[in-house]
Amino acid sequence: MDKKLMDMPNFRPNKTPVKKTVGEIVYHVIGIVLSLIFVLPILYMLATSTKGEVAYAESIGTINMFLPDFASSAVAFENYKSVLLDYDIWKYALNSFIYAAVVIVLNILINGLAGYAMAKLTFPGKRLLSFMIIFLIVVPVETSIIPLYSIVKVMLGLKQQMTVIGVILPAAISIFNIFLFMQFFQNIPKEYEEAARMDGASTLGVFFKVIMPLSKPILATVAVFCFIGVWNDYLWPAMILPSADDGSWPLLPIQTALITIKSIESITTGEIMASLVITSIPIFVIYVAAQKYIVQGFGTSGLKM
Repeated sequence: MDKKLMDMPNFRPNKTPVKKTVGEIVYHVIGIVLSLIFVLPILYMLATSTKGEVAYAESIGTINMFLPDFASSAVAFENYKSVLLDYDIWKYALNSFIYAAVVIVLNILINGLAGYAMAKLTFPGKRLLSFMIIFLIVVPVETSIIPLYSIVKVMLGLKQQMTVIGVILPAAISIFNIFLFMQFFQNIPKEYEEAARMDGASTLGVFFKVIMPLSKPILATVAVFCFIGVWNDYLWPAMILPSADDGSWPLLPIQTALITIKSIESITTGEIMASLVITSIPIFVIYVAAQKYIVQGFGTSGLKM
């Protein structure tokens, strides 16, 4: 090191503290371990979906559990073909897509309007409703299943041919989504609304023509959450929807199909894992595609992920 630099009064040697270096190493090691904990089950699922029963049994307890069987690609093709065609999992997947599309539209309309009213309008009892929304967010959904079942089956009088409404209607309203909309709309400047009202726009006109176009991040966030919720829902549809034992088109969503397929005696482990891969792909694709909007939605809603 240059002696002139060392003699300067404000000179400080550029040394990385040992504690900082050790802390970074520990941080990265913990991160790698946690990543493996989450990634290994996915690798195991993907690898097992490409194997037959013999190859699967031979790989148990070895590193091959997490490696696909490239030598028998025909087996992987048969696994996915059987799940999609022989067990009709595509019908259940189509049901889930339809349910999710309807629920997303209803959630955006109903919860969006409710969140707009809570964020921008003044009316009697607003503070009480705000308290109830925050309170109901922490109430577990499981506690309301029995009362909800009684409402749907008894008070609404829904029979076999109308049980699809019993799946869609409760999912159309979400306290958490109302809270998200409310938090997001509170950050939109009032000048946009005032300008629209000066042009003669009504309250609904302001919502649909001004607020909604400015709310793409939160709309994408709510849409993704609704899709994941409907796609992963099992308990409530299993309680409401009838099984298709008579050979008619099944009304059950994709998650109930997994339970049905798993209970088949002749099904192989590879076919079970193939069905899990198929059900995981839509969630992965949609979340990756909308990840940017989800981060923006949470950021502008004043929430921390």
